[in-house]
Amino acid sequence: MKTFEVQFRYRDRNERTVESAVKVDASSLPGAVAKAAREFVKGLDRKQKFDMSKNGLEITAKPVSTTTEAKAETSSEAIAG
Repeated sequence: MKTFEVQFRYRDRNERTVESAVKVDASSLPGAVAKAAREFVKGLDRKQKFDMSKNGLEITAKPVSTTTEAKAETSSEAIAG
């Protein structure tokens, strides 16, 4: 499984930009977007869902680099050991 960071952005009824980022584990980018979208929409109330559908939803997704996380874990283990 790979880790992806999916960012959501939409404009609410007061013309403010609402942003949210979700990290998900999935085997592919489309799967990660679908999984994150389900989680994101579950957390919205009725008015927020209406604003999102009326003004559009912008989705940005990118893979999270796991090599830097692995290096950090390895270096901390070396120091502790």
